[in-house]
Amino acid sequence: MRHIINPPNPYNRYSAEYVGEPPPTKLEIFEETATKKVITKAFASDWEGGWRYTVNCYRGCVHGCTYCFARQYHEYLGYGAGTDFETKIVVKPNTPTLLRQELKKTRDKMPHIDFSFATDPYLPLEAEYQLTRKCLEVCAEFRVPVGVITKSPLVTRDIDILKKLKVSVFFSLPFLTKEKSNPFEPYTPVPEARFRAMKMLSDAGIQTGIGVAPIIPGYNESDIPGLLERAKESGATRAFMSMLHLDTDSIEEYFVQKMHERLPETRVAKIINTIKRERGGSLRHRSYKERGTGKTEQWEVTKRLFDFHSRRLGFKGHEVPEPVELPAEPLQANLF
Repeated sequence: MRHIINPPNPYNRYSAEYVGEPPPTKLEIFEETATKKVITKAFASDWEGGWRYTVNCYRGCVHGCTYCFARQYHEYLGYGAGTDFETKIVVKPNTPTLLRQELKKTRDKMPHIDFSFATDPYLPLEAEYQLTRKCLEVCAEFRVPVGVITKSPLVTRDIDILKKLKVSVFFSLPFLTKEKSNPFEPYTPVPEARFRAMKMLSDAGIQTGIGVAPIIPGYNESDIPGLLERAKESGATRAFMSMLHLDTDSIEEYFVQKMHERLPETRVAKIINTIKRERGGSLRHRSYKERGTGKTEQWEVTKRLFDFHSRRLGFKGHEVPEPVELPAEPLQANLF
């Protein structure tokens, strides 16, 4: 009998396809025992209220999106912002335990929790570790409103928990086709798989939305009408967009390097020239806040396009969930 070392993965139909052989990459998983708070207060210029309260069960991301602002956080660990970010994944197994401990003390001050900031909460590793799922269960116990942003159909696994929450699930979908997506997010589930997952959640009565993020000037502005139309067909009711923001020199260098490897030089030149023309000769905004406040003509033109089609299709913007009224008796009594 032939010995099969690694049988075919039936879930590969949800993944990006490779042209030729995949790159020789060694994935390393590190488990870290978190000792501090797991709820992080993070500034977000294009978020209503200006602040997000986030939980991250993982660090690093195998999706390999070349534009990801979270790459810089890997440098804080002594790793690189390039391939290290994609191949050295840090897992924090005790996140659900710490989240419960924090909410026992701070629930009355916690307006909402978002699962997505330093990484996608539904990395493939989540299928095994189930840390995001366990954290959602904790949020359901404490009746904390939740927001999720993901690129993964794996979120559909947790429909049973999501239906117990006041929640909105946004799918990050900046590109309409697999071909358009590949140069910038080569290892993410294809756009079609994300739209299928969006419809599945919507059909289950869960509020869904689309995040057209990032818009890469000179590349994917034309995808905006089609993306919003597909999202509408898939049951989404909310939509937001954001412009490309390269936070650090290392992220900019990696982003440009991968464009040269994966796109024709004429296309690369168009993207770079378009961005620099709008940002005073630089590929980077002068500040994180500038990305979401319309400081450039490129932003204003793109935002008008987005707003026009959002209104035409009846989308609402992103909103922080309304607080949930707590019961008179302490929630802790139900936890033991």
